[in-house]
Amino acid sequence: MAEGARRCGVAVSLIALRGLADPALAQLADEVCWSGLARLGGWIRRLKRRGVTRVVLAGYVRKSAMYGRFRLLHHLPDWTSIRLWFFSLRDKRNDTILSRVADEFARHGITMEDCIKYTPEHLAPEGVLTRRAPDAAHLADLRFGWPLAKELGRLDIGQCVAVKETEVIAVEAIEGTDRMIERAGALCPRGGWTLIKTAKPNQDLRFDVPTVGPDTITRLVKHRAAMLAVEAGRTLMIDRAAMIEAADRAGLILIGVGAEGPR
Repeated sequence: MAEGARRCGVAVSLIALRGLADPALAQLADEVCWSGLARLGGWIRRLKRRGVTRVVLAGYVRKSAMYGRFRLLHHLPDWTSIRLWFFSLRDKRNDTILSRVADEFARHGITMEDCIKYTPEHLAPEGVLTRRAPDAAHLADLRFGWPLAKELGRLDIGQCVAVKETEVIAVEAIEGTDRMIERAGALCPRGGWTLIKTAKPNQDLRFDVPTVGPDTITRLVKHRAAMLAVEAGRTLMIDRAAMIEAADRAGLILIGVGAEGPR
């Protein structure tokens, strides 16, 4: 995303979350500020001092970190974050939280933009991407699981379902995709299951856009999945070439499905 912004001639002022962001990102930014997770007020003040009027969210925060013991001491939230988390939210679902974050930025004259704006080349294409293609059983699982994943997204619970022989093996919730893959592998040790990852029916492209990468492939192979199906045009594929190469090497099927769903 930073590379895409710079190619468009946009100066990149990066606020990197300590312990979460890759230190190598600093090389892609014109300036970088390392910050804690719950420091929204500090981010806004810094961005305003720099004259920033547009922001883009990138990356992933494991939401379970917000429910650990001594979370206030661990994160040391500023007043803006405390006010938002404890007094401004009707619930703690992802869209609710991130919409309020966007509103807080907007209140200070900073617009949150679509997170795919600078990364269109990383969106998943439609069709089978690997040498191995799905058979009738894989397609049956895909047709069965696709509407379930969409409903999970509509409820803002998660983005993924794992399916085997038209049975749901696991669904994603607060633990995130990686841990959900591990759970699916444990529940279906003989393997051959399908992971289906979709965007929400009314996906806000400013945040929480489905994302997969080489690490996703590594975990799927480790836990004996047979296929990964993602929504074409609405899923970010980090290093697509490396993903396809790893999937081909392991015999994993990788497919992009159009927004209308599997045929």
